[in-house]
Amino acid sequence: MSSTRVEHDSMGELNVPSDALYAAQTQRAVENFPISGQPMPEPFIRALILVKAAAAAANIELDQINPVIGDAIIHVAHNLLAKPDLMHHFPVDIYQTGSGTSTNMNANEVIATLASLQAGCEVNPNDHVNAGQSSNDVIPTAIHVSAALEISNHLLPALEHLSQVIKMKASQVDHYVKTGRTHLMDAMPIRMSQSMSAWATQIDQNIDQISFLASGLTKLAQGGTAVGTGINAHPKFPEHFTTALSKETGLTFKPADNFFAAISSQDTAVAVSGQLKTLAVSILKIANDLRWMNSGPLAGLGEIELEALQPGSSIMPGKVNPVIPEAAAMVSAQVIGNDTTITIAG
Repeated sequence: MSSTRVEHDSMGELNVPSDALYAAQTQRAVENFPISGQPMPEPFIRALILVKAAAAAANIELDQINPVIGDAIIHVAHNLLAKPDLMHHFPVDIYQTGSGTSTNMNANEVIATLASLQAGCEVNPNDHVNAGQSSNDVIPTAIHVSAALEISNHLLPALEHLSQVIKMKASQVDHYVKTGRTHLMDAMPIRMSQSMSAWATQIDQNIDQISFLASGLTKLAQGGTAVGTGINAHPKFPEHFTTALSKETGLTFKPADNFFAAISSQDTAVAVSGQLKTLAVSILKIANDLRWMNSGPLAGLGEIELEALQPGSSIMPGKVNPVIPEAAAMVSAQVIGNDTTITIAG
């Protein structure tokens, strides 16, 4: 048996792995972009699949696709989201065509393959799964949806937990007084709880700012199709789409105020990234405070003792390092670097 099968697209024939759910356009992208070996982030792919499900629901309501086909698209989208090996079906490198068309077509092809089996008839990647859509609006929409979901479901709860834990610890050490410092030199005495109140306030301020900026992520480009004109989409598609997506996710999405702006720029994502950079600066500052106060213990400040989590040296017995603040500092550096990349991309 051959390990490949022949698929067709507008450019002709192409050999595709016989067990792949995707088709020719995905395979072309796999061959064109063997750059990093890093696929698109899983939260982005999950958001993209949700977009396809919501689009199918909107198109059913607006009589744009056969309900049997539309229901099959929705069914397989939900099944895909439940698969532990989801990313196996989305191999396109993150460094690819600037529009993200390769990833959009990857999703269209995978869903069409599975939906054809589900519906018992041909489901076309372009005419059905991508009905009323373009990579021009799908990819900006998936950026917003994935970021909104990650912030709402993961980042903000984690930050709220961090703030609460800092405040709880501050109350436990309120009776301890330490040396306050400016320029790393001794200054006025300060309660340990007062130092920690600064950390908690930094986190709370980041929560407020991230929440405010993230609200802009709920305004979506979907419905603008090619360059914002809305061509080939039903006039009521944007409203039906955002209603369906809101039901799928539990967040309240709505169409962008101006599709031309939503498609031709990523200012909202850049702004959110800027606030994530600010959060990274706050985390880095707190991590460095902890490292200074924990330094020593004999020849450093030795004001606090962080929990010993693992041996700190392969040659010096008994040495223990502040590994959690160090790891947090590394993550902060990555987020700060990401913001530069996102700024240039925007």
